[in-house]
Amino acid sequence: MRVAAAARIAFGCDQHMLAERGQIMTTERTAIRRRLAIRRTAHRPPWSGRKLGHGAIVAPLTATLVATVALGVGVTLARAERERRASGQRRARNRRFALLADERVGEGLRRMALGQLDVTIEVIEGRDGTLSPQKRVHEARKALKRLRALLRLVRDELGEQAYARESAIVREAGGRLARARDAEVLLSTMDGLVKRHPERLGRRRGVQRLRARLQIERDGAAELALSESVARAGTLEDLRALRARAGAWELADAGGIEAIEAALEHLYGTGRRRMRRAARAGGARGRKLHEWRKRVKDLRYAAEMLQRSDHEGAKLLRDRVGAKAGKRARRRANAKTEFIGEVARRADELGELLGEEHDLAVLADRVRSEAKATRASGAPGPGTRRALLGLIAKRRRRLRKRALRKGRSLYARKPNRFVRRMRAAATLGSLSRR
Repeated sequence: MRVAAAARIAFGCDQHMLAERGQIMTTERTAIRRRLAIRRTAHRPPWSGRKLGHGAIVAPLTATLVATVALGVGVTLARAERERRASGQRRARNRRFALLADERVGEGLRRMALGQLDVTIEVIEGRDGTLSPQKRVHEARKALKRLRALLRLVRDELGEQAYARESAIVREAGGRLARARDAEVLLSTMDGLVKRHPERLGRRRGVQRLRARLQIERDGAAELALSESVARAGTLEDLRALRARAGAWELADAGGIEAIEAALEHLYGTGRRRMRRAARAGGARGRKLHEWRKRVKDLRYAAEMLQRSDHEGAKLLRDRVGAKAGKRARRRANAKTEFIGEVARRADELGELLGEEHDLAVLADRVRSEAKATRASGAPGPGTRRALLGLIAKRRRRLRKRALRKGRSLYARKPNRFVRRMRAAATLGSLSRR
């Protein structure tokens, strides 16, 4: 047994010596021995380590560079998107057709004039390729109507000569688009009439032929109005010159609407007188209603211009009234601050009624003129014309009654009392800026 033990000790020593000399490799090495394995370069990890965690550095470096570039591009795109949104917000703010919360009346009217001129110029030039010719005509005419109402408000400050010159430019620009507008109105009015009376008109071939002709005329008129190079170039030149002059307007800024009160009183009083003339007109009522409608539109746009784009003035007034005030006091406070918006809303509703009545009158004139055309050209027959004219007359009578009833409510105050209410509401609306 002593011999066997000595033999084992000797074998172990020999095995250790051979392992150190690199002459044997054992498959049962410990973890420490695997890390101290022989024949390896200094500081070089074992093969298993290199296979698992020490691959080539080129691929990770490339991925890092790509991620860095992508991050830089993303930051650039995000910054560009923020700038684009901020620019769009500034543009919308500058073109808002209402007084801003911190804006005086004079500077606001000048800003609105420039904004409506910019809209008109861009639409006529066709910068937005997504708009149809009909939509372009509609937007340009709406901006020009707003601009004419604004010019009437600042008439006294501009002076008669300057007002006449600027008003003529705007009127002529709108007149060049009038034919396209009339063609659009004829088609939409015909569609509205057929929709209102589908059983009596929907199946008539004469109505279908007339509508087809109106649609062809509508499509051609809008494109023609916007494509005439000579007239278009002249219109744009006049509008750009007007914009340059409007940018130099020096309008009074007394803190309220004092500078335009006389013009506002005249505008309201003119509409009131034309309403009375229309009520007494009898057979000529259609023409008188149309003249009244123009002043109703002016009143609507004037109220929209003077209405603040926020409700800070109303909130401040409610705070002044106090939380303990009764319901009647709070209602009076709300009515005072919301008076301008109420005028704009009611004038808009009245203008729509008068506008539909006028459009039906234009359609009736067109139907009567079809009597001279031949059936081969697509003109409706006598029966279709009688049906159309009868339904048009019936609808116009209803619209006149409703318009006069709403008009008496809108124009119930005397002009001086109306202006006092507008002054009080405009002053309360501007309290937040003081």
